[in-house]
Amino acid sequence: MEFRVLRYFLTVAREGSITGAANFLHVTQPTLSRQLKDLEQELGKKLFTRSSHSIILTDEGMLLRKRAEEIVDMVDKLGIEFSSMEETISGDVYVGGGETDAMRLIAQVVKGLQLRYPNIRYHLYSGNEDDVTERLDKGLLDFGILIEPADLSKYNFINIPTKDVWGVVMRKDSPLAFKDTIQALDLLNLPLICSRQAMKKTLSKNEFADWFGENFDKLNVVTTYNLAYNAAIMVEEGIGYAITLDKIVNTSSESNLCFRPLEPRLESGLNIVWKKHQVFSAAAEMFLKEIHGKFSYSLSDG
Repeated sequence: MEFRVLRYFLTVAREGSITGAANFLHVTQPTLSRQLKDLEQELGKKLFTRSSHSIILTDEGMLLRKRAEEIVDMVDKLGIEFSSMEETISGDVYVGGGETDAMRLIAQVVKGLQLRYPNIRYHLYSGNEDDVTERLDKGLLDFGILIEPADLSKYNFINIPTKDVWGVVMRKDSPLAFKDTIQALDLLNLPLICSRQAMKKTLSKNEFADWFGENFDKLNVVTTYNLAYNAAIMVEEGIGYAITLDKIVNTSSESNLCFRPLEPRLESGLNIVWKKHQVFSAAAEMFLKEIHGKFSYSLSDG
C-alpha cells in the first residue's frame, strides 16, 4: 500500500467526489479512479458506494479513513522532527490532556521556553485518559497529562505539583445549592452526570469509588461524559448533577451554575507522562528538560 495512494484516498473522502478530488490533486479522473480500484482490490474490501454525483464511504472505508489519517499525521510529524534537527532548536511538541487547571502550569513552561526558543510550536489535544493514552501509544502525542487514578505502568512520568478538587456542579436553583459541601448521602437517588474515568471499576485504585464506599453501586448515573463542557450543558438543561473537578466549568456570578466540593474532601493528583524508551525531537527534549526543572524545583520548594 503506497503512502501516495492513501493521500489520494483521503482527498476523495474529503471532497466527496472523484471529480473534485482529481481537480485538487491535479491528476486525471481515470488515473484517480484506477488508483482507488487498485486499493480496493489490494484490501479486498469495497471502500466507496458510488453514485453519479458523489461517493459515500462504506464502513470499511470509514475505518481506513481513520487509520490513514493517523498514518499521514505520523509521517508529517516525522518530517517536521527531521527538518527541525538543526543547531537552532525548532519543531513541534504535542501534548494531550483532560480538562484540568494544571494546564496553567504547562502554559507557564511553554511561556518560559517561548522566550528562549520562539521557533518551537505547541499542539494541544483535549481528551479523556483513553483518548490521550491511545494517541500516546500510537506516537501521535509526545506527552500526556493524566488525572489520577490512571494506569501509569506503561509510561515514564513526573508528578505535577498540584491537586484537582472533586465536587458537584449544579444549577443555582437546585435544592443542594444552599450547602457549602456535598456528602455521599446527599447524592443518593439523584440523577448524576459522571466522568467515564471516575466510573471505571477496572482500575486497581479508584479514589472516587472509595469515597462513596458501599453506596457506589447505588448511584443513579443517568449520563457519562469525557469532557466537562458537555456535562455543564446537561446540568443547565436540568438533566442532573455533574460530579466533576473544580475550575473546569464556568461557575462565575454570571453563570446559572455553581460548584460545591465533596466532603470529606476528595482530590486527584496529576502526572505528565510519556512512553518508555521514547525518542524525542529536539523540541520535545527541551520541553521535557524544562518540565523536569520546573516541577522538581516546585516539589522540593513546597
